Amino acid sequence: MKLGLVLWLALVWVELRNGAGQQAKRRKDVGENRIKPGGKRVKGRHPKLKERDSGGRGQSLLTQVLDKGRFLRLGETTTLPQGRSIELRCKGSKIDWSYPSYLNTYNDSRLSCKQSDKYSQLILTSPSAADTGAYSCWVVLCDGTDCTQDLDHISTSYIYFTDKDNLFVPSAIHFEIVYLRPDKPAVVPCRVTSPLAKVSLHKEVPPEEVAVDGTRVTYDPTKGYVLQNPGPEFQGVFYCKAVTKGTPQISTKYQLLYVEVPSGPPFVSLESSHRSASGGETVNLTCTVLGEPDMDVNFYWSYPGQGQRPADIQASWRLVNRGMGHTTRISQSVITIEDMETIDFGRYMCRAKNQHGETTVATNVTSE
Repeated sequence: MKLGLVLWLALVWVELRNGAGQQAKRRKDVGENRIKPGGKRVKGRHPKLKERDSGGRGQSLLTQVLDKGRFLRLGETTTLPQGRSIELRCKGSKIDWSYPSYLNTYNDSRLSCKQSDKYSQLILTSPSAADTGAYSCWVVLCDGTDCTQDLDHISTSYIYFTDKDNLFVPSAIHFEIVYLRPDKPAVVPCRVTSPLAKVSLHKEVPPEEVAVDGTRVTYDPTKGYVLQNPGPEFQGVFYCKAVTKGTPQISTKYQLLYVEVPSGPPFVSLESSHRSASGGETVNLTCTVLGEPDMDVNFYWSYPGQGQRPADIQASWRLVNRGMGHTTRISQSVITIEDMETIDFGRYMCRAKNQHGETTVATNVTSE
């Protein structure tokens, strides 16, 4: 009896011990599952963006500074009221700007640009309808003294400065010439100060409205009317009409001239009033270039008495209608030698130069 009781108590003790060990093991397992790798709970967070330190590379973000330190990123186009000064900023340690060209041409004191360590600042005070145009900034990359424009980081916004009294961007020229060439588009530059303005193109004689077909004739409020591959039929005096609310407004008038002169170095001819002359006579030599109407030509002379004898040199140009609706520019330079002396006889050379190249012609003036 005693032996049986002892064996039963021993079995109970073993069972109780095993059960306690398993419970402790289960608690340990559960605790291990609650612990993250590394022993710490990781809180999810977004990585912080770090600016690239490359002298401003990638930082040409164009923004407008608003009141109370707020900033507005500008889109492709922006509409602002006239008269209220604006401040634009572009990120980067070396930034350059572009803006409507007349502001630079006339050295307008209302415009200022200032570079700081981290950004560049453009301020335009009292903007008017005439200031409507594209404003751009870009990063300048320099290697020593060699600097280039970072073409991958340019920010541009076309800003309209609205003015109900000036629906068209004012121009200093009241009658502009637009040259029509068959090999490239022509632009009638009647730009508006509001993208909401409804614009139409009109021919003065005979009076008619030009149809906009979206292919041969298109309209862009930031450029004007674009004529693709224009022909002689577009010649004449044109104007644009714009309306938003109220009375329509008329733009500057445009004289459209058709030209068909190949682009290239000047085609030059040289004529002399005398191939041979006597002492005491006056000799005129005329250097003539036929070219595109808007192509400037510079003339340079070389002659026997240069630097020792007086010579009168006069340059001029005019537009000439050569028939079939073609307009050509005639540029001329005339050298006059009065009271010819022995030193004045010899070879006269005229060199004409345009943006495509230069041409030199020569002729001799001999003594009788």
